[in-house]
Amino acid sequence: MERSKKLRVISNYAVGFDNIDLNAATERGIYVTNTPEVLTESVADLALALMLDVARRLNEADRFLRQGKWEGWAPMLLLGNDVYNKTLGIVGLGRIGMAVARRAKGFNMRLLYTDMVRNEKLENELGITYVSLEELLKQSDFISIHVPLLPSTRHMFGEKEFKLMKPTAYLINTSRGPIVDEIALVEALRKRIIGGAGLDVFEKEPVDPDNPLLKLENTVLLPHVASGTIETRTAMANLAVENLISVLQGKMPPSLVNKEVTKVKPLQ
Repeated sequence: MERSKKLRVISNYAVGFDNIDLNAATERGIYVTNTPEVLTESVADLALALMLDVARRLNEADRFLRQGKWEGWAPMLLLGNDVYNKTLGIVGLGRIGMAVARRAKGFNMRLLYTDMVRNEKLENELGITYVSLEELLKQSDFISIHVPLLPSTRHMFGEKEFKLMKPTAYLINTSRGPIVDEIALVEALRKRIIGGAGLDVFEKEPVDPDNPLLKLENTVLLPHVASGTIETRTAMANLAVENLISVLQGKMPPSLVNKEVTKVKPLQ
């Protein structure tokens, strides 16, 4: 933004936009767009996949077999936990949170949620119960994070929150890494304060090879691939291009993030 006074639009190839200084862009009359909605279903799929993976220890089992350690069926071999009929706590009932809730109903899960705004209509539609964050932490067997990264959500999950969780509970994060205090998470996992974690995002990306999370067996760690399907990435690219071209043609883009910019620099 500082290098080019001709810059008119920043088309972000993602739904999150914490990588862009919105205030600076708005002050300069630069339109900022993103790609919401088109990645909702793929991210929800992956959130559920992480629940199944970490609870059933699928990554561990895969490594166990590939390393030639399997000597035959055994009653106590790599025992995990059921997902079916458990309690799922959803933190942030936006588009992705709702999509996760709908999938979880197929597993007969008891659904809880917490959000800044209560939505009684969705509660009736999804069969989901609104609770405080504290109650959600105490009651849930799985906790799936679906809030944006804001000053108010940075390190939303830390030592205090992990101590409120069940020792058998699993944390799932497909949102943004800094929402979770990784140092506190590592301690909670090492000391078995919580059962495990399935993470697609991290405080620092790419992950440092010395990150202690990499050495913990009760984790499933993915390289930020929640939206990584051919269908979704194609839809994201198309929307990003449409946003970009719209602004350059003086038209309102489909997904404008900083709506205040229209007052600073109206479209022409």
